[in-house]
Formats: sequence, structure tokens, C-alpha cells
Amino acid sequence: METLEYFLPQVWFVILGIFLFLYVMLDGFDLGVGILSLTASTEQRRSILMTCLGNVWDANETWLVLMGGTLFGAFPLAYSTILNALYIPVCLMIFGLIFRAVAFEFREHSDNKIFWNLAFGVGSFLAAIGQGFALGTVFKGIRVDEVGHFVGGPWDWLSWQTVLVALTLIQGYVLIGSTYLILKTEGDLQATYFRTAKVASVTTLLGAVFITVSTPLFFYNQFQARLFEKPQIFIFASIPLLGLLLIWQLLRSLNHQQEVTPLVWTILIFLLSFLGLGLIVFPLIIPPQITIYEAAASPSSLVFMLIFIGFLIPIMMAYNIYQYIVFRGKVVSDLYE
Repeated sequence: METLEYFLPQVWFVILGIFLFLYVMLDGFDLGVGILSLTASTEQRRSILMTCLGNVWDANETWLVLMGGTLFGAFPLAYSTILNALYIPVCLMIFGLIFRAVAFEFREHSDNKIFWNLAFGVGSFLAAIGQGFALGTVFKGIRVDEVGHFVGGPWDWLSWQTVLVALTLIQGYVLIGSTYLILKTEGDLQATYFRTAKVASVTTLLGAVFITVSTPLFFYNQFQARLFEKPQIFIFASIPLLGLLLIWQLLRSLNHQQEVTPLVWTILIFLLSFLGLGLIVFPLIIPPQITIYEAAASPSSLVFMLIFIGFLIPIMMAYNIYQYIVFRGKVVSDLYE
């Protein structure tokens, strides 16, 4: 039993990380395209952007639901404490997702699309910034008592560190959204997103570098054991170097006007970022003091959920893969300039 109590929370920590990565990767380009729609120069171009998302955006958000259910079932203490601490950012995210979902459907049947265009773009921005504040707050740390209950204030999520993380995440979404549009469009519209991807690559890199440098300076007491002890220091030192290599490869593929590889390099950058974040936080689930072992549900619950999720994950993965295969290819239109 002691082995299960030690092993099962680790398994569910990895599963939760996988769900979070899949959501950020898949719905991330949705949100990025939504934010980019605010800068579309014509209604025709905006229609092409919406068409690129029309058949995939709703399925991408199912990973968010699955992630919330996983956190609730596997780590109920973390679920209650994190949502209590992040009430305002989570509401921002939910409102943003509602706005963009309603706007996406209503826009198709509206004669005057200006309001719904704005609602879709602003909703995407609100969802992205809410997620950024939530990520930044968890990374910075949540004030809890000795049993893990939130004891902070309603505005603890708002600080210069969380603002920096939120802005960096938005740039990351713009980056993955741009590389997705490179894959789905052609002509002058595609050239526009080649340029957008280059700018977003640089701004995302600057934000990531500042976060990486500031972590040991401002969060030294939290993470010094993981950042500066051997052999972990060699692992963490290699992650920024690999990140710079991936950014260089991304910029190189953009300069060579490649269509597929920019999205591949961007996904690898996101994956590397998640691995680094997971290694820094583990075994904490509520930084800086509550671990996955303290917040986990009973072993019997974790085993039951593991059996259920073992059937669900292959079904969802097969559905998503089939969906992207069916709707692969470019959005071809005579509206390209």
C-alpha cells in the first residue's frame, strides 16, 4: 500500500501534465488564431481564419474539461485550493471561452459581423490572459495553511511576475497560431503569418529568457535545491540550451519559407517548456509546500480512475487524430489576395 501511495500520485502527475500539454498545444493555436483575427485587414481574410478553425476548435477544448476532471478526481485538495486562489483568472478564462464559442456560431448567421468578430478576438485574448495569470500564480506559489487551504487574498494572482508569464504565454499562442496558419493558408496571407511568426518567436524568446533568469533570483528559496544541486543542475542547464537551438531551427525554417516544420519546431518548444516546468515543480502540486502525495486522493480512487482513463485516452486520441487527417490540407479560397 505504501508503494501505491508513492507511485500512483506520480502517475497522475504525469497524466495531468500530458493533458495540460495537449490542451495548450491544441487549443493554443485556436486562441492564437483568435487573437490574430483582431489584426486581420479585411473581412475576407478573417473569414479564412475562422474557416481554418471551424472543424477542430470545439474538440480541442475537450482536453481542458478532461484536465479539470483529472485534477478534481486525482488531487481534490489541489483542485479546491488552486481554484480558490485563481477565482478571477479562471472566470476570465471561462468568460473568454464562452464569448469566442458564441461569437463563432453567431458570426456565421449575422449580416453585420463586426460585433461578433470583436467578441471572438477579445474572447480569445481573455481566455489566453486568464490562463497566463493562472500559470504564473502556480509557478510563483500560492499561500496556504498547514493543511493546504488557501489563506491569501483575492488579488494574489496579480503581480509583475504573473503579468510577465501571461504576456509570454500570449506570445506563445500567437506563435503557434501563426505557424498553424502558415500550414493552412497560401499566397499573401501566408506571407503575413510568416512575418508574424518571426516576431512572435523573438518576443516569446525574450519572455522565456527573462523568466528563466529571474527564477533563481526571485524564487531562490523555493527552487534552489532543484536548480543548483547536482546532478539536477546539468539537466536544468541543458533545457535553455535546447530551447535556443529549437528557436534557431524555427527561425531558420521561417526564413526558408517552409510550411510544415515551423509548426513542428513550435510544438517541440512548447514540449520542452512543459518538461522544464514539470521538473522544477515536481513533486509539488501547490507550490511552494503541498506535494502530490499530500494532495492525492485515496489509492483505490486513483486505481479506479486509472482504469477508466485507460479506456478514454485512446478513444480521444484516435478521434483527434482522425479529425486532423480528415480536415488536413489548406483552406483554398478565391478570396486570397
